[in-house]
Amino acid sequence: MNIVRRLYDWVLSWAHSRYGVPALFVLSFAESSFFPIPPDVLLMALAISRPRKSFYYALVCTVASVLGGMFGYLIGVEFIDVVGYRIIEFYNLQHQYEVVGKLYEQNAFWAVFTAGLTPIPYKLFTIAGGAFKIDFTVFVLASIFGRASRFFMVGALIYFFGPPIRTFIDKYFNIMVVVFTILLIGGFVVIKYLVK
Repeated sequence: MNIVRRLYDWVLSWAHSRYGVPALFVLSFAESSFFPIPPDVLLMALAISRPRKSFYYALVCTVASVLGGMFGYLIGVEFIDVVGYRIIEFYNLQHQYEVVGKLYEQNAFWAVFTAGLTPIPYKLFTIAGGAFKIDFTVFVLASIFGRASRFFMVGALIYFFGPPIRTFIDKYFNIMVVVFTILLIGGFVVIKYLVK
């Protein structure tokens, strides 16, 4: 836990340098395939320092994260035995890996979308996506919608409410994401029902 805390503090330190945006890009990319600290930490710090640029930071985060997800997919397709399994074992996600495979059989889009939006380890789904060879277009679209929903929600909260919202986000982020996901899925179910 001390190592994770040091990594967390190190990530935050980039918010106070002129390399904040490049660091956000690299962090967002890396977290999608192997790095443990979520980019939300740096995204919030940067957005709070310049609330008017919150949506720009959210866009950087989204683009880099989706590209990182594609890299994770590549690891799963080409290097699962060499690198992929080692990453999964490092995070002790072997059991979850098998569960993800079953989720992909049911609905790959919703599995990736939910992982991209929620605190579920997105890296597990990117690597597994390649390993289980789910449709790449479906994977990319689900990643875009999931990651954009997550990061733009954070950006919007800071843009409209400013620095005081940080404590609220830190404390209730997981609950907010779960509620948002339920409402979103519920909306699609209602639409599907009405269209019948």
